[in-house]
Formats: sequence, C-alpha cells, structure tokens
Amino acid sequence: MNLETLQRSQAIVRLYNGSHAGIETISISKAWHGGRCRTTVTNHSQDTIHIQEVVLFSGPLALDLATAFYGDGFQMLSQTAGTLGEPVNIGAFTDHGHYKIPQQPGTLTAYNLVTLSPRPTEHILLAFTSCHRFSGLFRFGADWFEIVLDTEGMPLAPQETWEMEEFLYLMGPERDTLLFDLAARIAHHHPRLTTSVVPTGWCSWYGYGPDISEQVIVENMQAIATHIPNMTYIQIDDGYAQAMGDWLIPSPHFPHAIKELCQQIRDQGFEPAIWVAPFIAEREAQIVKEHPDWFVKNDTGTPLLSSTISFGGWRKGPWYMLDGTHPQVQNHLEHLFRTIRKEWNCRYFKLDALTWGALHGGQRHDPSATRIEAYRRGMRAIQRGTGSDSFILGCNAPLWPSLGLVHGMRTTGDIVRSWRVIASIARECFWRNWQHQQLWINDPDCVVLENGGPDLPEEAGVLSVTDQTEVTADEFLFHATAIYASGGMVFSGDKISHLSEDKRAILRKLLLPMGIAAQFDDTTFRIGRIHLAGSQVLCLFNWSDKPCDLEVPLPLAYRISDYWTEEDLGSHKELLRFEHMPPHSARLLICQLAQ
Repeated sequence: MNLETLQRSQAIVRLYNGSHAGIETISISKAWHGGRCRTTVTNHSQDTIHIQEVVLFSGPLALDLATAFYGDGFQMLSQTAGTLGEPVNIGAFTDHGHYKIPQQPGTLTAYNLVTLSPRPTEHILLAFTSCHRFSGLFRFGADWFEIVLDTEGMPLAPQETWEMEEFLYLMGPERDTLLFDLAARIAHHHPRLTTSVVPTGWCSWYGYGPDISEQVIVENMQAIATHIPNMTYIQIDDGYAQAMGDWLIPSPHFPHAIKELCQQIRDQGFEPAIWVAPFIAEREAQIVKEHPDWFVKNDTGTPLLSSTISFGGWRKGPWYMLDGTHPQVQNHLEHLFRTIRKEWNCRYFKLDALTWGALHGGQRHDPSATRIEAYRRGMRAIQRGTGSDSFILGCNAPLWPSLGLVHGMRTTGDIVRSWRVIASIARECFWRNWQHQQLWINDPDCVVLENGGPDLPEEAGVLSVTDQTEVTADEFLFHATAIYASGGMVFSGDKISHLSEDKRAILRKLLLPMGIAAQFDDTTFRIGRIHLAGSQVLCLFNWSDKPCDLEVPLPLAYRISDYWTEEDLGSHKELLRFEHMPPHSARLLICQLAQ
C-alpha cells in the first residue's frame, strides 16, 4: 500500500438505503498536499440525500498477512495489535463486542489510526487528523481495504457541500517519528489544552468503590498529609451523589454539603477533585423524572436505554443518555460545572462514561447533528462551566472525538489487583505513550501497591473483586515501573491509612516523575528509554511467566543505579546484561554518563 495507490483510488458514497450514489448526483473532490488529503462531497440533485458513509479509498491490500498491525479504537478501551492475518485485542472491552458499535462482518476494523509494519524498518501510518463531525474507520479483508468516514445517514441537502475530515498518509523507517508527525498535524486542527504540571493525587475508587463517605475521604486525607504530603489532589470518586445523574445532591453518607468537604480538603493544603459522569443518568434519577425530553430518544419518543443499543453501564444501569444537541442540556451542563467550579471551588474534573455522549443510535434534538457533534457540543458546554483554569480528564471516552476538549485522557482500562490486568493495562498504555504531552496528558490509571480492594458491582462487563488475585512484590513493582514509564499522571488507589511504609516509599518516589513518556526499542515493550540531557532512564520489563535474560544496548558508557533500591550497579558501556530476570518483574535504572 503506497501513496500513489491511494491517490488513484476512486471514492464511493454509500447511501442510507445501502445503494451507491452516481456521479451525476454527487461529486467528490480530493485535494492532496503531500500525504494529506482533504475531501469535499457535494449534492448536485434536487433532493436531500441521506449518506451512510463515504469510502475515501479502497483497493487491493497488497500486503502480506504477516504484516504487523496496530489499530486504535473508537472508544478508549479498545485497541488491536498483532498482524493483519492474526489480529489481537489488547484490552478486554472492544468497540464491537462490548459497546456493540456496528461493524461490517468478517472484517478487521479500526478507528482513526492504523500503523502497518511490513518490516522492522518500514512503517506505514494511516490516520485521520481531525474529528469535528465524522468518525474515520479502516476496514481490512483478506486481500482488500477500505478507508471510510462514517456519516451516519446524515442528510445532505440539494447543492450542499460537506467538508470531510482530513486524512494523512505517512511512510518511514521509524514508527515513533510517524506518530509524532501525526500529533503535530492533529494539533493544527485540534489545538491541545495545556497544563503546567502533570497532576498527582489520591482517588477513592480503588480502595472503596462506591462505598465512600465523608469519613473515608477525611481519614485518607489526614494519612496523606502525614505520610505523603507532596500529593496535589484528593479525588472524590463515584459514590458521593444521591443518584447517577443528580450530581449536586449528595448521598446520605455525605450529610454535609460536598462544598464543605472540598473546603476541608483545601484547608489541609490539597486541591479537591471530583468525579462526574456528565452524559448519563440512572432510571430513578431526579433529572430523568423532571426532564425526560433532555435525553436521547427511542422510536416512540421516550428516553432510550443504553442497553438497547450498547453496554448498559457498570453501576445502577442501564442508563439514559443526555442529548448534547439539546440547548437545555447544554445549559444544564454549563450550570452544573459552573456550580462545582465556583461554589465548590473545585478545579479538577474526572469525566467518566463519556462514550455515552457519543453512542450510535437513537434520536437527538438536532437530527442533522452526528454523534460526534452531539458529544462535542456537550463537552464545549462543560468547558464553559469549568472555566479556563480547570483540569479536565477524559475517561471511558471516545478518543478522537475528544481531541482538543480535555487536558488529560485515560489510556487504559481500570486497574485490578491481578497480574493479568496489571500486564494488560501496561500494554494498553505503552501503545499510546506517543500521545502523552502531544494530544493530552496520559492517565495510566491509578497505581495500587497492596493487595485487597473494594467489592465492585457484579454487573456485566465489570472486573470485580472476584477477578483479583494475590499480587506479588515483583508484580507490584512492575506496575509501579509501568506507571513511571508512562510519564503520565500518578494517582494512588490504595487506602493510604492502611498502606505500609515500604509501599509509601515507592509512592513518594513515583510522585517525582519527569512527565516524559518512555520510547520503546520495539513493540515487545521490554526496553523503554526516557532520554534526558546527559543521561537516560531505562525501563525494563519481563512480561513472561518464566525468568529471562535481557540484553540492553547502551549508546555510551554510563554509571547505573536502581531507582527503587538506590543500589549502585557500577559502570557499563555498549551492553547491559541481566541474567534470570524474575518473571513478571521490572527494573527502573538511572543511567548517568560515566566520567
């Protein structure tokens, strides 16, 4: 697959009824600038035409099925790697299998970004550099491909022209270089929301789940003040509200206003952070009873349950979904977040379940708006409420539709205290390390350092306490090293009041990151390097169930020490060897240029 093949490819318009539109009805114009392509679609007929999708490029694949493959998902939790012939789901929750996003049967489907690597020094990048209105996707069969914009059956009026999302083709010997070039082009369309520091703090969810109270928050805050005072945020996660959707009404476990608890947090020298799932509401929520017209509707005009079209939700589901195209919903979101920002004086917002603002299906107030536009309008309203001095973290979010709308983005699934999940979310994160400080600040999810966690809801698709296994000391250190290698946010998920002193020491070291993501020698993710002036940090991982020997090439002579133990490992040049590195273990090494 080369650039000339794409430039010769004829675009196809597929209508809502499954037929193809002829050139006498619709014209498609492509403008190429190097590897960038902008497309317009114009309706020349006298009738409104409903377009299901626009196939920008298609043709024979002309690549061996052993070609290494990576494809991102529409949703944060979905990624695919492996090869064209044998794709492998990286995370546990796929776009099609979990979220039931419709896909063409028998195809390998990815969204927004694909890299193809026929050889270790030959990489092809296919990506959409914008996501204002339409979602881009890639389909691969055994010997063919399609690059598509999903136009969702939207109406194209007579003589109307659509400006489509920009497409980018790159090819080169270094995969990371192509990804950084992609990030620069994305910034042209979606300027990144910047923040001066990478946030650190504590989160209540992984110690307590939804069973939180004022006492839980205060107890842990006091332990943090005593033992780990260099944290910034105390995050009140899910469980503080009376009902999912009624975010300003506290649960009985919070007898005083959340505003007062936020003030206590500030009085202790920390910043309050709050969890909100802005686009969803449980069926018994007051907002549903008072404003049923604010929600995405089914064919009968009543609120549509998310379980009808997708995953219903992990707690108190299935949920209803607020319609971001509705002006009153936009006013509600702006008012909600302005209240939390101004009255609670909270400037950190973890926004969860964001995908429910961009799910397929249902009827919205503005029938001409795509699900991408619905989501982005809702998020813009939230931004107006939070103001310019707040930090917004996207979680369980649609990835490309969130470009330019969040300061931070979760890049993995939820941490669970088991080796299987620790390894899985590390891989999920490392595939997206290139996004850190380029698209947003990456959030690798919370660090947990001791066994024991909350009893989470036993609902479909949720990793519960039954998934937890006894994690070894090596595995916890692997997890901590992976968090460091992400360069991203560091939030503790343990009960700080019960955390042992040796684990507190690890946490204190984690809270001093440089904010730089490791670049890996290859996609086995065994050797990662953080490049600094005059030194480098090595992040070494044994993913295997058996001991392994690891050889690390060194470009110069270094004096090396272990970051966690501070052991001096002596001077090394050209090659660093580790024999019988224990299974499920990692090393974090500081390498200073030898004198």
